[in-house]
Amino acid sequence: MARILLVEDNEMNRDMLSRRLIRKGYDVLMAEDGEAGVAMALSERPDLILMDMSLPKLDGWEATRRVKGSPETASIPVIALTAHVMAGDREKALAAGCDDHDGKPIDFERLLGKMQALLKQ
Repeated sequence: MARILLVEDNEMNRDMLSRRLIRKGYDVLMAEDGEAGVAMALSERPDLILMDMSLPKLDGWEATRRVKGSPETASIPVIALTAHVMAGDREKALAAGCDDHDGKPIDFERLLGKMQALLKQ
């Protein structure tokens, strides 16, 4: 099964989502901030990244730009996970390099569908 990097600073969100992904058979790596997420993307080369946008040290927009800006990780799909669901937020995430966008609170089945679609590409 696919290896997923979950970049999320909220421990409760990280725990809940990682457990649900593991139950679905995914191998889950975790990072608590944008800097650690970029470093882990480079070192571990996950199949897909779930990126919170509101992160300490380096926000999700800049972390995504760095992941997508590196030849080693540019092809890794990134899904923005954010409570920012106002008009223009999806476009902002896509402009930063995210391949898709999903709002919080997370609808797990919808997120799985988006993940599966990107993993098939």
